[in-house]
Amino acid sequence: MKRKASKLAFAFGVLSLASLLPYPLQAQSATSSSQQQPSAKPTAPQSSSQLPNAPAPAPQSPSLSDLGFTPQQTQANPQLQAMLDRRTHMLKIHQRLGLITAIPMAAALITGPMAKAKGKNGQPIKEPTSANLDFHTALGGVTTALYFTTAYYAIRAPRVPGTHKHGAIRVHEALAFIHGPGMILTPILGIMAYKQENDGEKVHGIASAHGAVAAVTAAAYGASIIAVSWPIHLKFWEKQ
Repeated sequence: MKRKASKLAFAFGVLSLASLLPYPLQAQSATSSSQQQPSAKPTAPQSSSQLPNAPAPAPQSPSLSDLGFTPQQTQANPQLQAMLDRRTHMLKIHQRLGLITAIPMAAALITGPMAKAKGKNGQPIKEPTSANLDFHTALGGVTTALYFTTAYYAIRAPRVPGTHKHGAIRVHEALAFIHGPGMILTPILGIMAYKQENDGEKVHGIASAHGAVAAVTAAAYGASIIAVSWPIHLKFWEKQ
């Protein structure tokens, strides 16, 4: 019993001495023990080329020099751009005025028979009223003025050197050789017919071709519009 009591007293004394040791000494021993363990080296991140799902780099598009253009060819030309802007502006006015001109032209064509004296040879001639004559004449005058104003914007529009017209534009300009002379001849024949009507005569001679020339002119003019402006509502009301 004495031996067991002496062992217990010895163990109790060792524990008491361990509790009396200072804290920094315990921390230092813990740190020294941790420093003895090998530290883990940081791993370098994998490059994007090594990632399995990384997107492939986009191919570079060729430059203008790669395509064979010289620096002089790629420089802007302010004079050419100004000419193109002016041409575009004048042709837009030409197109819109051309569509507007078609309205009084069609009205003049419709009112033509009402301004014509009716009656066969040997029968009383029914003269048209002054209102019908004046209305038809006014429509013809408005049509003529609008037509030549429209033609002015097409003729005076700057020409781009080195360009060649094809397709619908060539058809449009070819038809101008029909309705252009027709718009010159129609008013002249109309004035002759108007004078004969005022003199109480039936329209005769070359003046009698006024209606036929006007019909051919209107048909050629309408075909020239359709050639370049179909469908018309999309071209005329196109937003800027």
